[in-house]
Amino acid sequence: MPPAEQLNNAFEFTVSELSQSLKRTVEDTYGHVRVRGEISGFRGAHSSGHCYFALKDESAKIEAVIWKGVHGRMRFKPQEGLEVIATGKLTTYPGSSKYQIVIEALEPAGIGALMALMEERKKKLAAEGLFDEARKQLLPWLPEVIGVVTSPTGAVIRDILHRLEDRFPRRVLVWPVKVQGDGSAEQVAAAIRGFNALPEGGKIPRPDVLIVARGGGSLEDLWSFNEEVVVRAAADSMIPLISAVGHETDITLIDFVADKRAPTPTAAAEMAVPVRSELFVEVADLGRRTRAYWQRAQESRRSELRAAARALPAAGDLLAIPRQRLDSAGASLPRCLKANTHAHFRRFAAASAKLTLRVLHGQISQADHRLTVCGERLGLSARALLRRRRDRFAGLEVRLRASKLANAQAQRNAIARQRERTHRLGERAGRALVTLLQRLEARVENSGKLLSALSYRSVLARGFALVRDEAGHPLHAAESIGPGARVEIEFADGRVGATADADRAAPAAKRAPPQPKPAAQDAKPAPKRLAKPVDQGSLF
Repeated sequence: MPPAEQLNNAFEFTVSELSQSLKRTVEDTYGHVRVRGEISGFRGAHSSGHCYFALKDESAKIEAVIWKGVHGRMRFKPQEGLEVIATGKLTTYPGSSKYQIVIEALEPAGIGALMALMEERKKKLAAEGLFDEARKQLLPWLPEVIGVVTSPTGAVIRDILHRLEDRFPRRVLVWPVKVQGDGSAEQVAAAIRGFNALPEGGKIPRPDVLIVARGGGSLEDLWSFNEEVVVRAAADSMIPLISAVGHETDITLIDFVADKRAPTPTAAAEMAVPVRSELFVEVADLGRRTRAYWQRAQESRRSELRAAARALPAAGDLLAIPRQRLDSAGASLPRCLKANTHAHFRRFAAASAKLTLRVLHGQISQADHRLTVCGERLGLSARALLRRRRDRFAGLEVRLRASKLANAQAQRNAIARQRERTHRLGERAGRALVTLLQRLEARVENSGKLLSALSYRSVLARGFALVRDEAGHPLHAAESIGPGARVEIEFADGRVGATADADRAAPAAKRAPPQPKPAAQDAKPAPKRLAKPVDQGSLF
């Protein structure tokens, strides 16, 4: 058979069916894979939030995609030209007939990639001016409170506390964080911002200096302190910050932005506080020098005082001339007093000559005329003011009367509206009450009908009977009745008493002990008891 006829007998696929079949085959065969390659064609996240790029090596290339949610959770972000190890699942995209890897995790491929990423990030942050020396703050000479951002379980915090205790004991606040692994960078950045957010004079004191510390390790172990979020938090810190990450040879990006870099956590504690014993020695030495200087200054001033005292003239020589001037002034004082008295007498005589009776009468008449004129003007002003006030009060009276009438009419209208509204509400309430009573009556009537339909008395009306024992409990089976037992039978029209047949054998499982047969002379007919029916309770 020719090949063409064989192809005609083969199963026929549609394009979609073939694409879906290939997709299932690829996904089942390569569920999860790890691929190493260089990122190519990465231009940042798409407007939808997804990332599309390719992984390539020397001879091949594969398309890659990172969904928006996965990209937001990634600690290590993809960058153009970076060699990475991608973990994900292989699938196909039927729309363009190509296969691709959906990346779920991304990590740099070796130290070289990390160093390249670190250098690129260092250049970016340096271009923003975060590493400038002008931004760095001076450390306080003797801080009262020291904040430490580190792991609470490592040896770093013990070394810092021990060194501070040896040099100068200070209060230490520890913010526990992870210093390695996922989420550690966010915790370190949150701790730095948290210390800066503490208020001055609050319940928790605000540190005067911060120490971000971690022990030594590989570049991967210290990578959290190269994250951009940590570097920016350290740059924004208003509290002076000391970086003590790793050992002397370990370099991280937080070292460039910190106000001070310490080679080890112990050295950071030494930078934070001075040596207390050395301060005591220095203070004692300064005290001795101050006392010696003060003694020398006192001796110098004492010598100067003696020299000045020797150069001063005698007290008698200084007071000779002032004493002579006093004697001269005392001798001329009587003549001056007499001359002064004569001068005042002459001025008094000249003033009294002007005070004649005619002048006084003239001044009094002028004052009386001014007083009369002022009284007339005051009377005219008072009458004019009274007239204006009277006109004003008349106008106010007219306005008040008109306002009172308008207000009374408005109140009458409001009362009429409220009366009408109350009447309407009363009618509506009456109709609503009647409707509610009708509904309740119908509900009670329906409940009564339902109770009658479900009551056991309707069963008794059809010819059945209810049997109870002497205690009034219903009996459901014949074997529960012993020989000669007293029972009560309830019919639809009443109740009657009865005695069980004594000749019937009692059941084996529940045989009652024999009872003495009552004498014939003592037997009396049992009185007919009428008891109220047992309450069946409410079905609602």
